[in-house]
Amino acid sequence: MLGDHAVNPPVVLAPMAGITNVAFRRLCREQGGGVYVCEMITTRALVERIPKTLKMIAFAEDEGFRSLQLYGVDPDVTAAAVRMVGEDNLADHIDLNFGCPVPKVTRRGGGSALPWRRRLFARIVGQAVEAAKPYGIPVTIKMRKGIDEDHLTYVEAGLAAQDAGVAAVALHARTAEQRYSGKADWDAIATLKQALDVPVLGNGDIWEGSDALRMVQHTGVDGVVVGRGCLGRPWLFADLEAAFTQGAGYRPVLPTLGEVAKIISRHAQLLVEALEDEKHGCADFRKHVAWYLKGFPVGGDLRRSLAMISSLTELDDLLAKLDPAVPFPADALGQPRGRVNAPGKVSLPHGWLDSRDDDTVPEGAETDESGG
Repeated sequence: MLGDHAVNPPVVLAPMAGITNVAFRRLCREQGGGVYVCEMITTRALVERIPKTLKMIAFAEDEGFRSLQLYGVDPDVTAAAVRMVGEDNLADHIDLNFGCPVPKVTRRGGGSALPWRRRLFARIVGQAVEAAKPYGIPVTIKMRKGIDEDHLTYVEAGLAAQDAGVAAVALHARTAEQRYSGKADWDAIATLKQALDVPVLGNGDIWEGSDALRMVQHTGVDGVVVGRGCLGRPWLFADLEAAFTQGAGYRPVLPTLGEVAKIISRHAQLLVEALEDEKHGCADFRKHVAWYLKGFPVGGDLRRSLAMISSLTELDDLLAKLDPAVPFPADALGQPRGRVNAPGKVSLPHGWLDSRDDDTVPEGAETDESGG
């Protein structure tokens, strides 16, 4: 449950910058149930009503449960953003981002760097929960294990968030230093589940519906958060719904290349409609091509042409050149998708690790006007 909303199946689409816009969320919702979170929104940009940010929080009329993720470093600004969400009826659920490992976020003390400053973290979460109460909006958090293996924060942060009154806690079982490399530490998810009374959601290395079932069995979590696994595979949510409904005997969705081509065409069409501009929508779609075609025997020239489309007609003409009978590549199952990078030192504000109890807001932390 998130407030009065029953999450069934217990699946959440992780917010991904440049990906989980209204078009992609609709495509995923058509496949299966769950909670579909929009792109990460910067609290300062929301409060200042930056036009770009206001466009990013657009929800479709048929999105019955509107989920919004906020990123902020200042407790007062975060609370103001939450109040704005409530007053303007912008969303039904707010998630706070404490998991982003991107340097432009962590060097300001935000994202996965912030829980290290435990007093600042507690203030942000506490003020957000209190600001949301009058509107009946449940607040959750998503975080990582910590900055690195020497600076783990997830259990302490989870307990602090629980004390503040959050509805649930999600853990991406990697450190910020790992970024998206290596394997997720599902044992850490189990540890957090045992430590908390509020629902715990697990995130990391869910590439198939069977992975979600294994995570639940291994950790005891109440649900799963899916990020990179659905890139180029919105039908994964059909798999997840079937897995949670039918159990281990479910049959995974394995679309032919022709069926994938239809989804590609629809995705591009939805983007054009959402952005109200064919050229812009097609340009935004290009990054998805490699994910959709991963593992399929499609020639390099055709792949490159698809990744350079400028119109829907051009896209459909190129898709017509694909062999619709080609089966889904079995060797692509269970494989990482999207960002796969090496571990790297985490960018932090000067002196960030010196004190865990310093709750001052880092200088320049709220200057980024981009939402995500």
